[in-house]
Amino acid sequence: MDGNKDISLEERMQKTEDILRRMETMELTLQESFKLYREGMEELQKCSEMIDSVEKQLQIIEEGGNTDE
Repeated sequence: MDGNKDISLEERMQKTEDILRRMETMELTLQESFKLYREGMEELQKCSEMIDSVEKQLQIIEEGGNTDE
């Protein structure tokens, strides 16, 4: 799992872009490519979870007019 739960969405997106860039520009073995692919997919999943959390908070704000965390 990820030991850095305090990483912002922007930092996670940058990390995903860096992984993609490495995959595009480097000559990698199949194993290295697969490892980077998995890392990238894990980061995208975490990004998606963070976005979902914010969307849920916005829905709560819209319904009640205040935050309820």
